[in-house]
Amino acid sequence: MTDAIDLDAVGQAEAVRRGDCSPEELVGAALERIDRIDPELNAVIHRLDKKALAQVEAGLPDGPFRGVPIVLKDLNAHSAGDPYHEGMKILRDLRWTAPDDTYLVAKLRAAGFVFVGRTNVPEMGLVPTTEPEAYGPTRNPWDTTRSTGGSSGGSAAAVASGMVALGHANDGGGSIRIPASECGLYGLKPSRGRISLGPDYGEVWEGLDAEHVVTHTVRDSAAVLDVLAGAMPGDPYTATPPLQPFATAVGAEPGRLRVGVLDRDPAGEFDVDEQCRAATRATGELLAELGHQVEDTWPASLVDPQYQMDFITVYAAFAEWCLEDTARRIGRPVDESGCEAAMWALAEISRTVTPGRYVLAVQGLQRFARAVCSWWDVDGFDLLVTPTIPELPPTLGQFGSTPDNPLAGVIRSATVAAFTAPFNVTGQPAASLPMHWSNEGLPVGVQLVAASGREDLLLSVSAQLEQARPWAGRRPPVSAYGVST
Repeated sequence: MTDAIDLDAVGQAEAVRRGDCSPEELVGAALERIDRIDPELNAVIHRLDKKALAQVEAGLPDGPFRGVPIVLKDLNAHSAGDPYHEGMKILRDLRWTAPDDTYLVAKLRAAGFVFVGRTNVPEMGLVPTTEPEAYGPTRNPWDTTRSTGGSSGGSAAAVASGMVALGHANDGGGSIRIPASECGLYGLKPSRGRISLGPDYGEVWEGLDAEHVVTHTVRDSAAVLDVLAGAMPGDPYTATPPLQPFATAVGAEPGRLRVGVLDRDPAGEFDVDEQCRAATRATGELLAELGHQVEDTWPASLVDPQYQMDFITVYAAFAEWCLEDTARRIGRPVDESGCEAAMWALAEISRTVTPGRYVLAVQGLQRFARAVCSWWDVDGFDLLVTPTIPELPPTLGQFGSTPDNPLAGVIRSATVAAFTAPFNVTGQPAASLPMHWSNEGLPVGVQLVAASGREDLLLSVSAQLEQARPWAGRRPPVSAYGVST
């Protein structure tokens, strides 16, 4: 077997075009790696072996990623005829399958990607770890006693361990960036409206959700963004189209940027692990070495006590909506036995909120977003640097519910997502970069945040940092890299 399976997705696609390997070889290698590695990690919960091989045999579109294997997260990106369970026991027990492709999946198909499996998620993506009761925990390839993050933890584990070069992911409060941080990957959350959520939805969670991928390299992230970006008919809004393909930003000179650094909780409510703080400061220092103007400052509006209350109100309503939307699809109500305790408890909270109070919470988040975005749009900053999460990857088992406290895991989640969730509210593009490894050998991500619509700038600076401190060659202890048949 060719060594092309060890390349990033752009490299794999180039190898196919050159004739160095075939789509059949790449897909076969990915399936063999899933066979060998996944039993230790529990990342791929729905195998698509037969369909993947049939897809290749039938002939693939001549797209930019022809023949490249990819995994799909089992949340939001449903694929026609395949299992789609969203981490829910009720959908698992019904053996629910999706009737069609989402627009995102259709675009991936047209680009030539081959779907080799669907990956594990927490129930409806509610918490930043991947430990659903329906399928059990996904384990981190850097330390199998630890979480992969969530909710894209299955995809992140599959990519980090080398089963595939990249995996679909989405992000409603950090669910691309947190798994990227905990698994040593690059994870870009695009601007609101950049990638369509259709045809099922115009927006999810009042616009907090964004779709994309987790990757090893910045160029993979940029190239896939070119495949997925763009409004579809009926979308309620779209991000400003780029002047050039996003791929051209990789290697482009970003100019001298004004950068703020935040390495601690601005409200002083929780501690940030010193290794996470050191990684953030070191990234700021590296940006200064690269010629940027770096300052110890951040948007003061991030400290807003009302923000958390409004976020919880919308978060709880999202949980209730998840149950109602599932009921719509399966044709019957979802009761307490059909979901996890945390989901049901949040839905119960939502049922006590009046419609007027809900609208006030949404408007409160919108005011928060305008105030925070003014740091970029009015004060003239280009980038904010923060920790992705304020701690090392947590051990498994920290996010579960107890009979007397069904929301224990949700409460625990608030600190983990403290640096990521605000930028789902603002809709800005933000990325986690694997800039550091801890004394324990664990990845530590650093987050960069740009102004709305400026994925190009984020990609350009990310590529600068990637070139200055390469990370893609680092391999976890549980890894298929370098082993081919």
